[in-house]
Amino acid sequence: MKTNPFKKFDASRVPSPCFVVDEVAVENNLKLLNYVQEQSGAKVLSALKAFSMWSLAPLVSKYLSGTCSSGLNEARLGAEEYGGEVHVFSAAYTEADLKEILKIADHLVFNSFSQWQRFKPLVQQTQQQRDGKPEVGLRINPEHSEGAVAIYDPCAPCSRLGIPYAEFEKAKAEQGDGYLEGISGLHFHTLCEQGYEPLERTLAAVERTFGHLIPQMQWINFGGGHHITAEGYNVEGLIERIKRFKQDHNVEVYLEPGEAAAIHTGVLVTEVLDITHNVMDLAILDTSATCHMPDTLEMPYRPDVLGADEANVLPHTYRMGGMTCLAGDVINDYSFAEPLQVGDRVVFDDMSHYTMVKTTTFNGINLPSIAIWNSETDQLTVVKRFGYEDFKGRLS
Repeated sequence: MKTNPFKKFDASRVPSPCFVVDEVAVENNLKLLNYVQEQSGAKVLSALKAFSMWSLAPLVSKYLSGTCSSGLNEARLGAEEYGGEVHVFSAAYTEADLKEILKIADHLVFNSFSQWQRFKPLVQQTQQQRDGKPEVGLRINPEHSEGAVAIYDPCAPCSRLGIPYAEFEKAKAEQGDGYLEGISGLHFHTLCEQGYEPLERTLAAVERTFGHLIPQMQWINFGGGHHITAEGYNVEGLIERIKRFKQDHNVEVYLEPGEAAAIHTGVLVTEVLDITHNVMDLAILDTSATCHMPDTLEMPYRPDVLGADEANVLPHTYRMGGMTCLAGDVINDYSFAEPLQVGDRVVFDDMSHYTMVKTTTFNGINLPSIAIWNSETDQLTVVKRFGYEDFKGRLS
């Protein structure tokens, strides 16, 4: 098991709360993703929806082939800061946004036949001006669930994400055999922080249902959710499966993992503001589950705290909660070897992906600062601080 570099980090060196990202750990993840690219022949994109810390864009661009985004603003960030290919998918596009996206996207993926038909003339006009760019794909729904949590399962019943095969049959009946004219790729995204085996099963479902369409395509995008850089992931199995898929179908393959670029690369440093008691000891922190780590409520999951354990394992147990007025702003219960004191720093682990991108200023609470740390040189730079103007700027 890898040693956590943040065990040696002095949390008093940064303002609180603060996201601290280790650029060495990020680069190690990127090197592994690049290894997958080089060995498999696939192209790996960085999913900005999970980790869009553009201060590290030059590092990401050094290893990956581009970015994927979920709309105009992420697409612009990818084009302006990261370079490489710009891929865009949205559950639905506004015409105003799409006109801007068409100027910069290399791949554009539609979520329905109706949006594709509506915007087809606009896309074709742009393709004439941009030498065939963007290439157009459709997101498919393999109707094969691998997710354990419904809110993160794109293949759950009645999902709005991806086109089920019945809609392909309907489009063919209405438009004839040329209903896929102008479509050069298919995209699916069914995983959420999962290993290779769920992808293997998903690919079998895709080939079973949509396999006869793949010969008409130039590329297939396997989407995200691949925990490639997590300990125990079957990297060699992934590489061999991609090579086999490319050989069987003669298509380009894309992967767009988000969390894989950032897992185990950062922490959230917080401070104890107060210790109270109601049935059990309660620690009020200067952070918030709902504002700064919403996945702890949505998933839900229990983030690790450095130096702490499960409740009642160590002598002193506390329920950690935020400073907002939301009664449910509770992170979880943790035990410590020594009693907590006001002013102590509490460090939540693995807080780079799906954290900074989801923060809010509910109750007017400041967003955490952002810092870059180098675990090899110990160099530390606070790259962003937030304050009143950031809160005010979101409102009117």
